[in-house]
Amino acid sequence: MTGIVIKSTGSWYNVLTDEGITVPCRIVGKFKQDNLKLTNPIAVGDNVQIEMEDADDTKGIIKSILPRKNYVVRQSPRKKHQLHFLASNVDQVLIIVTIREPNLKIGFIDRFLVMTEPYSIPAIIVFNKCDIYLPEDELVYSELKEIYTKIGYTIVLTSAAEGTGIDTLRGMLRNKTTLVSGQSGVGKSTLVNAIEPGLNLRTDVISEHSGKGQHTTTFAEMLPLSIGGSIIDTPGIKTLSFSHLEVMDIAHNFREFFARSGQCKYANCTHRNEPHCAVKSAVETGEISFFRYQNYLTLLDEVEDQNYWERHKDV
Repeated sequence: MTGIVIKSTGSWYNVLTDEGITVPCRIVGKFKQDNLKLTNPIAVGDNVQIEMEDADDTKGIIKSILPRKNYVVRQSPRKKHQLHFLASNVDQVLIIVTIREPNLKIGFIDRFLVMTEPYSIPAIIVFNKCDIYLPEDELVYSELKEIYTKIGYTIVLTSAAEGTGIDTLRGMLRNKTTLVSGQSGVGKSTLVNAIEPGLNLRTDVISEHSGKGQHTTTFAEMLPLSIGGSIIDTPGIKTLSFSHLEVMDIAHNFREFFARSGQCKYANCTHRNEPHCAVKSAVETGEISFFRYQNYLTLLDEVEDQNYWERHKDV
């Protein structure tokens, strides 16, 4: 029978079958994954074929994964030479951030977009906790909104405490499969509860000692919405790195850079020191955000600093 993976706990996967039955399943052997070295070969959102493995028909084995239309993958936070699926077959992504409590990490949004751009997955950037923003935070928000709106991303300002933006977000989620992710402590679970109160996701507070968020979601899980569609809730992210990417992967996934790259003198221009670079010219004239360009350069340095052979050896 076939079904969709709705929860992953590492060794077991809950599969909702086409008959509407949830079956705990495991995998046997290895799955070929387009040469990707993965800590979790199956993602929430995967359509799979299963067969029952016991006489009581209570547990199953995943036999195959049906073709994916897309997926979002990150470097494993624990095994830097491997990758970790966040989700597959999604219609859009909510990237939830806040400017205060915890403070927004410079570059986090651009790092996340590097994961969604390869499949052109629509990304909605949500600035949460606006009820606690100070005047200087509101200025930062206005600047970031202008930067990302200009290059085609949707921006939403929200506050679960005051209800700001909740109806707008609810409308955007209707009848879609949406990956919900963001930094630890940004209020993701609280925001989702405001959108769909019946889910009752567990929430936590910011650590007074570190000022950082605490994980409240342990495993990725697909949750149905009463308005139609579903969300894929994922654990909060503390850091994002990209040992599996090359310089040109970064260059191609900054969308406004890629759009101008055809005007560069060199086809493999990295938009750093090359002469007659259309991207650098656009930065100088203000057509491309200097903020985005700085984040881009930081990512390039990070990718190049990771030893090539370390990143390509079999693990």
